[in-house]
Amino acid sequence: PALRRLSHYLLAHYQKGTRPVRDWRTTTNVAIDLMVYAILSVDEKNQVLTTYIWYRQHWTDEFLTWDPARFDNLTQISLPVESIWVPDILINEFVDVGKSPHVPYVYVGHHGEVQNLKPIQVMTACSLDIYNFPFDVQNCSLTFTSWLHHIRDINLSLWRQPELVKFDRSVFMNQGEWELLYVLSRFQEFSVKSSDSYAEMKFYVVIRRRPLFYTVSLLLPSIFLMVMDIMGFYLPPNSGERVSFKITLLLGYSVFLIIVSDTLPATAVGTPLIGIYFVVCMALLVISLTETILIVRLVHKQDLQPHVPEWVRRLLLERAAVLLCIRDRKTFSRSRTQSSDISMQLENNDSAAKLNHYGCEDPRERERAGGARPAPAVA
Repeated sequence: PALRRLSHYLLAHYQKGTRPVRDWRTTTNVAIDLMVYAILSVDEKNQVLTTYIWYRQHWTDEFLTWDPARFDNLTQISLPVESIWVPDILINEFVDVGKSPHVPYVYVGHHGEVQNLKPIQVMTACSLDIYNFPFDVQNCSLTFTSWLHHIRDINLSLWRQPELVKFDRSVFMNQGEWELLYVLSRFQEFSVKSSDSYAEMKFYVVIRRRPLFYTVSLLLPSIFLMVMDIMGFYLPPNSGERVSFKITLLLGYSVFLIIVSDTLPATAVGTPLIGIYFVVCMALLVISLTETILIVRLVHKQDLQPHVPEWVRRLLLERAAVLLCIRDRKTFSRSRTQSSDISMQLENNDSAAKLNHYGCEDPRERERAGGARPAPAVA
């Protein structure tokens, strides 16, 4: 059969240990392509991004050529990957080997074009910025480079146009937490301490988080609790329910923070803005409770403080009054004596309201009424 004869013809004297060029000065150009299939997970604590990509390589092998007329017009054949030379192109950001399916074959054309297509589960290190969580946008890079060969041996290029790679979302699963915005590509040369340069092809995967779930489960309950705290100021201070209502809100918000603590991303570098927002809301609830306690204290202050001592009353109503030129000393002393008599009557008589009415009545009003009942003046 033509396939067996062609496979035996190509691999009979093939040596996969050397770079497939007839002149060692010839550079092997490897064209690569990338399509993002899914964003599996984003680990903010360990700064790891797990993606599933479709990766393609294309290069020319000068020892895998044939005449299609000799082999029943065969122009393509699939050969085992272990039997031919494959470039050692890796991703620099690799932190763990993912569970990628193994594809054992490559496609070879009659001019020597080799196509290596395979899906890869990539676990890469990425500098994640969670300050704007849950409205954050992440930019993670995938750097493809030859780990051993210099740029004069293996050079990298882009298989498709950069515009086609940038907005290619044809295979992306668009129903997860993350949304793919675009994929940028850039070629650059990399060297270490003025040594030989290495070719690098960088792909910047820009993704955005969908914030609907976190808005409903985090922001809205917190806003509702803060609105209820503001409405608590409409309760009358002497009802006795304002303090207990504020304490209940504070306890409810504490339980809410304990529940959502596992949802917030945790990193050792910084704190997300929504975490600062929760702390400020908790501080406002504590300040509101403190203010409520002070207001209740002021309302019931007259019931809690003791009677004024006699020496303080004499000092303020006699000495300080004369110094401040409030009124004459004798008149003020006589008014104070009458006030003391009225106070004794208020304590021993059950009709306190009637005495208070006559004691606080204006003398000019009594004169208009006829002055039938004399009333003592109250200071």
